[in-house]
Amino acid sequence: MTTTPSITPYQLVGGEQGVHSLVDRFYFFMDTLPEARGIRLIHQKSLNGARDKLFKFLSGWLGGPDLFVEQYGHPRLRMRHFTFQIGTSERDQWMFCMNKALNELSLDPEFRQNLSQALQDLATHMINKDD
Repeated sequence: MTTTPSITPYQLVGGEQGVHSLVDRFYFFMDTLPEARGIRLIHQKSLNGARDKLFKFLSGWLGGPDLFVEQYGHPRLRMRHFTFQIGTSERDQWMFCMNKALNELSLDPEFRQNLSQALQDLATHMINKDD
């Protein structure tokens, strides 16, 4: 009996290069679009640290190298984000930038939609304040 290896989401987004592209575009949109002003203001002036951490997190989350865990330990995302006031507006701004970045990748439309929904669920989990 032969089995075909399963393809990971990491591979479907283009591996390391694809994740870098997604993260770079995400932070470009966050840094430049007025629709993302609220979440941009809760970040440091330089986005380099956030960019690096998101790349490392998404790498492992998508089924690639677990770079974030190797460097920082378990992500504990909600705990790590608790110092930031995150409501539905911030979640929606984050998703606005992420969806724009996802739309720039050459992805199967069904996979893009499923990935967007998974990221939406993750972003919703980060909400820690009432609107």
